[in-house]
Amino acid sequence: MSVGLLALLDDIAALAKLAAASIDDVSAAAAKASAKAAGVVIDDAAVTPRYVTGLKPERELPIIGRIALGSVRNKLIFLLPAALLLSAFAPWALTPLLMLGGAYLCFEGAEKILGKWLPHGDGHGEAEAAPAPADPAHIEQATISGAVRTDLILSAEIMAIALATVAATPLWEQAVILVAVSLLITAGVYGVVALIVKMDDIGLHLYEEGSPAVRPLGKLLVHAMPKILAALTVIGTVAMLWVGGGIIVHGLETLGVPFPGHQIEAAAHAVSAASAGLFGWLASAALSAVAGLVIGGAIALIVPLFSRLRGKR
Repeated sequence: MSVGLLALLDDIAALAKLAAASIDDVSAAAAKASAKAAGVVIDDAAVTPRYVTGLKPERELPIIGRIALGSVRNKLIFLLPAALLLSAFAPWALTPLLMLGGAYLCFEGAEKILGKWLPHGDGHGEAEAAPAPADPAHIEQATISGAVRTDLILSAEIMAIALATVAATPLWEQAVILVAVSLLITAGVYGVVALIVKMDDIGLHLYEEGSPAVRPLGKLLVHAMPKILAALTVIGTVAMLWVGGGIIVHGLETLGVPFPGHQIEAAAHAVSAASAGLFGWLASAALSAVAGLVIGGAIALIVPLFSRLRGKR
């Protein structure tokens, strides 16, 4: 009996070690997958604050909380089952779907840039647009619905990138990792968004209620927030081009098309060798962003042509 008990304890200890190792593997894979999706996360954090701009300060955090809950619902209820079904039954479709999402990111980034220099729209609809509803509850609901729809697109790309990172792991590990990535990224993105949105209120409070030592900091925060929000818009655009271009370039290599991936890699290696390894990654990211701008620019110029053709028909 004692020998059997000791053997059982040894088995339990071995299982505990195996479980601990699996948890470590899952944690490491979740961190890696989250890092891979960093560019989309940056864009998500840069886009979301505009949804609460102009609303009452006391409603900003509740609205961000509801958007965050919608984001969790997008990831866990809609996207997670779809990702697992894709992994189980059609893993070959992951690369084309990633490239499609990458093309969308490139299009969004390029459209933001081209929109600053090229006229767009047909000039109709602005004068005929219906006035904004006066009901604050209706405005909030419309704001939340729009933000959650945008989050669905970005969350789909995040989940696809994370799934591609852990595609070689067992299905149960993929599920655990994707849940961890979903919760980690949602908490991180909307925590940062809440901080950004309330930064000017924090600065105003420090300026009006704080001691003389902290009032300059409060004044700095109040004056800096418009510039920070403008910088976030630029960072989000660059992140979309970098991630989208990188996804398409890598996808082409996976499908057996070496251009322009080999050229980007060679240029990055040359820069890395010349700078003692300091700027190799930066060169690769910059060239991927350029590729994304070219791809997105082409799509942004083609889409209006289809719209005009459909209008004529």
